[in-house]
Amino acid sequence: MAAAGGSPSEGTGDDVLRMLRTGTADEHEDVERTLDLMDPGLERARLAHVLDRLHGFWTAAEAGLDAWAERHPADARELTWSRRRRADLFADDLHALGAPGSDDLPRLPAVGATEAALGRMYVLEGSTLGGTFIDRHLASLPQLADVRLRAFSPYGAQTGAMWHAFRGATRAKVAAGADPAAVVAAARETFAVLAAWCRTPLPSVPG
Repeated sequence: MAAAGGSPSEGTGDDVLRMLRTGTADEHEDVERTLDLMDPGLERARLAHVLDRLHGFWTAAEAGLDAWAERHPADARELTWSRRRRADLFADDLHALGAPGSDDLPRLPAVGATEAALGRMYVLEGSTLGGTFIDRHLASLPQLADVRLRAFSPYGAQTGAMWHAFRGATRAKVAAGADPAAVVAAARETFAVLAAWCRTPLPSVPG
């Protein structure tokens, strides 16, 4: 459920979105393989565990971005950060499954400059693209027929537009002088924490 980049912009040799996509490819695959949310035999207990891990990660990741937004309000407005929070949706989905959830949070580095915010948001926002496929898959499983989850596809029909807006804002920041290497480094760091956090053993489900 990780990030996906866009096509390179015209005239840009090392487009930042392409750099992000290729620079985080291994971590992307690691997260998807670990979560295995497209498993047709996915059980409620394992899904609840995954949602709990994602809720903890998003809570920690968003706290860092909120602190950044207080220091850089103009940048936060340009990136429409106030519309992009999802931690509460993961909490709601846990409640819908009847799962209590935990208070566990991963350790994430502080978000200093806007480059760090862009890298972190790339991981969070890119996950909405794969999330639309996860959402449709979960809706097709008979063992989850009584549950409607929202966190994997928070924007609904606006998913493409929200991702396009984020891509454009990221490219604009780099064109204005932001360091693309720093953006990629922050994304890789965020992805590494997510991959390690999701690697916690999932509960075994009785057959």
